[in-house]
Amino acid sequence: YREVDGEVRYDFTAIDHIYDRLLGLGLRPVVELSYMPRDLASNADATIFTYRAITSPPRDWQRWEELIRRLALHLVERYGIEEVSQWGFEVWNEPNLHGFWAGTQADYFRLYSIAARAIKSVDERLLVGGPATAAVGWIASFLDFVREQGEPLDFVSTHSYNNLPLDIKQTLKHYGFEGTRIWWTEWGVSPAHFGPVNDSPFGAPFVLHGMKSVQGRADALAYWVISDHFEELGRPPRLFHGGFGLLTVGNLRKPRYWALALAQSLGTDLVHCDLQGDGAGSLVDVWASRKPDGSLSVLVWNGTLDQSKHLGDPLLDRYLQVHITQLEDRSYHCSLARIDATHSNILSRWNPEDAWPTPEQWAQLHAADILDEQPLPDVVAHNGSISFDFDLPMPGVVRLLITPR
Repeated sequence: YREVDGEVRYDFTAIDHIYDRLLGLGLRPVVELSYMPRDLASNADATIFTYRAITSPPRDWQRWEELIRRLALHLVERYGIEEVSQWGFEVWNEPNLHGFWAGTQADYFRLYSIAARAIKSVDERLLVGGPATAAVGWIASFLDFVREQGEPLDFVSTHSYNNLPLDIKQTLKHYGFEGTRIWWTEWGVSPAHFGPVNDSPFGAPFVLHGMKSVQGRADALAYWVISDHFEELGRPPRLFHGGFGLLTVGNLRKPRYWALALAQSLGTDLVHCDLQGDGAGSLVDVWASRKPDGSLSVLVWNGTLDQSKHLGDPLLDRYLQVHITQLEDRSYHCSLARIDATHSNILSRWNPEDAWPTPEQWAQLHAADILDEQPLPDVVAHNGSISFDFDLPMPGVVRLLITPR
């Protein structure tokens, strides 16, 4: 958006390059409608981050509406309504934090109203939502506003860090929005850039605790963020710098990437688990699933939310005994994947005194960037049962896979 001699000019070329790339990777975006174009801002000096994103309300609300309408129309014309109707348009980012929004709550509600109606004017099938607040703020007041004003609302979005996502379904039901989608569009182990916890195995059980906790009570939970190629606070100063990414600069996979990959590999048929012992269901938790080929995955993790223990604590390590019943009496292949300080942890392969790898070191790191999975001896089920036992440190994740021979 630019204004030249009083005439507004629109250019979505950069956005097209980004969305073309995302779609080419098999990803669908949630379109975040921020920040304010300089020529449209009421206060161009209200900025945040190294790239000086402008956080002020628009100086001309009608031109804001036209900008959003034209953006939505352009995306539909370029990618088709069948595709774009699966995306979602999220109005702004964390307006309840002054650093991200220089206006008031009432200003944000006006911003939302205008943007939502502009999007729906292009096609009713386009999804729009908010308030995209930090720490689950403003949800009740936002729902009250939307209900009273009759504004469009397809999904409620909010952000959370350091803990497990709250259950907000009852809040939506109370305000008459039962069944409205719930999207946690930012969630992570820490909101603090340059934090050691962002690179450590501590994040692996953290993401599994969170992903399991939202099953049945949220429609999306997005980890913030995919990659350390991320420049809100400037260029990364070294390879392992406590960046938010699941991937490092150069796309090495951090422990919590592997945790999500193991969760993704689970089957769709969940298996009942009876978890007992000190910390069962809180410190230690489990998912187990079965696939049509008869293979069984048992994913177990050990993790606390106390980040002062991100380097581990011997008192929180556990010895795990796994008993699997109701199997066919036959032979099974078995393997054990691990994520902890010494397994599937690329940070353990790096000298922290070095800033960036040499070409030879890059090659060594990429060669070592694999999930640590080792075969176990084949076992034979007797009376429908087999048993295993192994150590599970904190933080730590194990995935036991058994497959019929």
